[in-house]
Amino acid sequence: MDAVRTLALAAVCLTALVSCVPSLSDLSFIENPQLLNSSHPQISNLKTQQGRSFPIDCSRLSVSNPSGVYVIQPIGSHPLVVYCEKTENKFWTVIQRNSLTTAMKWDESWTTYKNGFGSVDGDHWLGNENIHKLTSHNVYKVRFIIFDSHNNCKYADYNTFRVESETNGYIIRLGQHSGTAPNSMQTLSSSVLQDNMIFSTKDRDQDLTSVKCASGTGGFWYNACYNVSLNRKAYLYWGGLCTGNCKASVMMIMPSDICA
Repeated sequence: MDAVRTLALAAVCLTALVSCVPSLSDLSFIENPQLLNSSHPQISNLKTQQGRSFPIDCSRLSVSNPSGVYVIQPIGSHPLVVYCEKTENKFWTVIQRNSLTTAMKWDESWTTYKNGFGSVDGDHWLGNENIHKLTSHNVYKVRFIIFDSHNNCKYADYNTFRVESETNGYIIRLGQHSGTAPNSMQTLSSSVLQDNMIFSTKDRDQDLTSVKCASGTGGFWYNACYNVSLNRKAYLYWGGLCTGNCKASVMMIMPSDICA
């Protein structure tokens, strides 16, 4: 699947439009510039002037802007490079993207998942610490976009979303579900309920089973082990929709008080 099509997000799964500007000069003040795709020297709409006042998340962008790569600055945080997805004149901040054909291995350490990795204009994880800071100063909602095994676009919305601090294991907190994809993060089976779970990686096993759910796969909020597994190479699982053969996934967030 083409990378731009994979990022066609929104309730109606619109195709993202990217407009490029001249190549970047100085990214030294931005946290994790390695998240930029080195094969794309021209990144859309990225403003890098030091001293510029950046929006706290993508939702603050002008509706005249297109989807693309921007710099934001969450409250109490450093400037951060992110992908902003525009749907129905509202902007979401993308925190994850993966595809069945990804080149990324995803089997990374706790520190790598903490800081983020990949390319914000491609497959990536924005970083648990960044996601925590984004969701700490406002009430956010999350949208999981899933392309099933037949490439049909489905979505699962949760009307609140928060990732707690590293001290608390980057626990995920989800609100009420809606959408066209099953409520697989809050399944009634206690062994695979993934809401309110601590994040696990290959070197920090924090799931609720003797089996290391993240070993050889990728970091995520595991139980014993999962009904949802999105951070894995050549394997994307959303219970009730596709069992390892989902074509792609995207996670994106927006303040809960914005209608979309």
